[in-house]
Amino acid sequence: MDSYVRIFDTTLRDGEQSPGASLTSAEKLEIARQLSKLGVDIIEAGFPAASPDDLEGVKQIAQEVGNPSYGTLAEAFPSARVPIIAGLARANKNDIEKCWEAVKHAKHPRIHTFLATSDIHLKYKLKMSREEVVERVREMVSYAKSFCDDVEFSPEDAGRSDPEYLLEVLEVAIQAGATTLNIPDTVGYTTPQEFGALIKGLIENTPGADKVIWSVHCHDDLGLATANTLAGVTNGARQVEVTINGIGERAGNTSLEEVVMAMHTRPALFGLQHGIETTQIARASRMVSNFTGIPVQPNKAIVGANAFAHEAGIHQDGMLKNNMTYEIMKPETVGVNASRLVLGKHSGRHALKARFIELGYTLNDDELDQAFARFKDLADKKKVITDADLEALVSDEIASLNVLFSLDGMQVVCGTMGMPTATVRLKDPDGKTHTVAAIGTGPVDAVYKAIDAIVNCPNTLLEFNIHAVTEGIDALGQVTVRIQGKELQTRMDVQREMERTRTFGGYGADTDTIVASAKAYIAALNKLLIAMQAQENVANTEISLAA
Repeated sequence: MDSYVRIFDTTLRDGEQSPGASLTSAEKLEIARQLSKLGVDIIEAGFPAASPDDLEGVKQIAQEVGNPSYGTLAEAFPSARVPIIAGLARANKNDIEKCWEAVKHAKHPRIHTFLATSDIHLKYKLKMSREEVVERVREMVSYAKSFCDDVEFSPEDAGRSDPEYLLEVLEVAIQAGATTLNIPDTVGYTTPQEFGALIKGLIENTPGADKVIWSVHCHDDLGLATANTLAGVTNGARQVEVTINGIGERAGNTSLEEVVMAMHTRPALFGLQHGIETTQIARASRMVSNFTGIPVQPNKAIVGANAFAHEAGIHQDGMLKNNMTYEIMKPETVGVNASRLVLGKHSGRHALKARFIELGYTLNDDELDQAFARFKDLADKKKVITDADLEALVSDEIASLNVLFSLDGMQVVCGTMGMPTATVRLKDPDGKTHTVAAIGTGPVDAVYKAIDAIVNCPNTLLEFNIHAVTEGIDALGQVTVRIQGKELQTRMDVQREMERTRTFGGYGADTDTIVASAKAYIAALNKLLIAMQAQENVANTEISLAA
């Protein structure tokens, strides 16, 4: 049996379904580039039928990351590969056509189509009989195959489906041309013993099973996603569908870093191989956390802040004698290295560009000019500039691209005497500046009230987080926020075939934490405003078509 496990990353599709994890096209592209450097085999870039913007986002990734000529990353990162670019499509012609329109620009395109097979989904969501589902699978997999040689089929909610019925559906999918069969535990219902037995039984009993790659896609509702995924590969699956940091709707998806490092750390047990450059894991984790505004909990396996921290005295004593006493992997293996001085205040633009390429960021000339100006400003404030500082800086810079409002200046007065007051100056989409002063219960509240007075976009602040990038009193502060519009913005959930209320995350970094707070809030507001414009455009189009 093939011992190579293909890593299918769905951070940009399933991961983005996390509340507040709305990503801009620039952020999606940077994450896709990092996934390429990480060495993933397949990137599921999105759900093209969800909206014209989603289609364009997948198309851009297919054109740039899905082709071998997309820049200098391959020179700096030999591990970087040209991944398969996949798009998700429901089992209908419109979705499949839109998916192909987006992914066809990649060197290796894939159409991933799905249809539910559990009785509860058939009765309440699809309102279809078992026979109708079988015929739909036959027809739509064949239709996808007419566009693309590489077709993946998923029987949604397979974890709660009748195994005998699954055999029938999967046999038809193989006959219709599917090259990968993905078995999803869509609601995280199964246990490792159950899921492993299911995969083993399907592989052993599905006619034509040897002609396809078997895949697993697990959710973490019971905290068993990684365990179930590993049970799947132990029983013959050779593709795993995962996300960075395990993000995803509800409790999230299987974590890429956990599955990969389990195979990497226990080679004798699993006897499996993968193509992941593990030293890129920590960087991918930070990038996804920054762009989505979803912090990584300190005790998160592999990439959490405490993963390689040893506070207890007995642990520290053991570590001093031999680090393998309490560490089963070296931090350097996943890219968690001690911060080091990389550049100083006298470093030039070329050196900064070269370092950004080493860190995995591709900036055009205008973006580099802006980043260089911010770097010089940071170098004047900090004696030591680390890779973490540079990553935070460029993440903040990318988050500010293609925005409507931008921070042009601010001043805050606060303390025990008097009332916290903030004066904020913003540039609007037309380049005009607006200055407003406001009083709040604290400095951040005052800043946000001043911003609200200019932007005039009523919302509810759901979450506010702040932490330091590095140690020391001169450390960069990182702020993430999550907001929800008062006039609720929705997005079509094409899996559930219903509208979902959206929340929007923002990220900001600065040595001044109040400035970082302002940047994060403005970033979230910009995403909300863009979503409002998109929703209004869709409504106007529907009115025009009706007329």
